[in-house]
Amino acid sequence: MITTVLALVAGAVVGLALGGLGGGGSVLAVPALIYLLGFSPSAATTASLLIVTATTATALYGHAREGAVAWRTGALFALAGIAPAFAAGTLADHLPQPVLTCAFSAVAALAAVRMLRPARGTPSRTRTRPGTAAGAGAGLGA
Repeated sequence: MITTVLALVAGAVVGLALGGLGGGGSVLAVPALIYLLGFSPSAATTASLLIVTATTATALYGHAREGAVAWRTGALFALAGIAPAFAAGTLADHLPQPVLTCAFSAVAALAAVRMLRPARGTPSRTRTRPGTAAGAGAGLGA
């Protein structure tokens, strides 16, 4: 019963973050699956991929109906990521689970630091056009 409640709460938090920000679901889902639900790092990464794919596909449908999808950019982004993802997945099969967890933590921490720091040469107050920030991670928006 406790595991089900934890899964529902964690899923709601990840879903709200992914829906509100348009990306970053895996950064929250993987630790939740590992530390709250007892998944191994490999299983958590796979489950996270499925969860984020389903959530993104749902959002993509709505944006596509509005004509707000940059299909070419999204396709190029996906094509550019296939070979590195396959290579990293193959490499991950040969690494100890603690190494994978530490690597994930390092990447998440680096991403957090980069998001908190303003870009060089960018005014402190920037204006984002409505609809462009929410889908930026999936090739949506501008």
